[in-house]
Amino acid sequence: MRHQCKIGLMPRWEPQARDRLRDAALELFLAHGFDNVTVAQITERAGLTRRTFSRYFTDKRDVLFAGSEQLPAVLAAAVGRADPDLAPFTALLTALAEVGDLVADEHAAERRAIVQASPELQERGLTKYAAVTSALAAALEQRGAEAATAALLAPVGTAIFRAAFDRWAEQPERASLADRIRETAAELAANMQPAAPPGGHRSRPAAGRAA
Repeated sequence: MRHQCKIGLMPRWEPQARDRLRDAALELFLAHGFDNVTVAQITERAGLTRRTFSRYFTDKRDVLFAGSEQLPAVLAAAVGRADPDLAPFTALLTALAEVGDLVADEHAAERRAIVQASPELQERGLTKYAAVTSALAAALEQRGAEAATAALLAPVGTAIFRAAFDRWAEQPERASLADRIRETAAELAANMQPAAPPGGHRSRPAAGRAA
């Protein structure tokens, strides 16, 4: 009985295929712009096949956003773990700082530059942050915050996270993302000091003027 060799039908092992595809994509996106790069070009640069690409990513956008769908749940869980005695906003900031350094990586600045240059990617980024805001609001309510309070604080937390991430990505070697989150929150608080009441600094009558 003749046995046919099936070695050629077995999937090849491509060492570090995911990293190779990601690195190739980032290089091409930065050089030519996201809209001008195809999956075929990415796989050719990485020395891999389209089938291999499909094992790791659904499309070229997924190279930039892979894993981001987990961020809302991760942040919500961190809010839930915060000390129950903390006020809602303090618990929110604690959770943002805790998760911050988990999501920061060496390619963040490159991804940020690519996203900022593409309206399509910016739209997807907005969708991602909308999901984060919803998850934070639900987590705050589960801690006992009023729905109106949670709805007010959640988008503020998202804005702090986004601003801190942008600052960190510009100079990641200068500080951790968690430090940038605390810094951004402190800056926001400093700029929310109550203004002087109207009429609080009235001019004095000129000397010698009749009463």
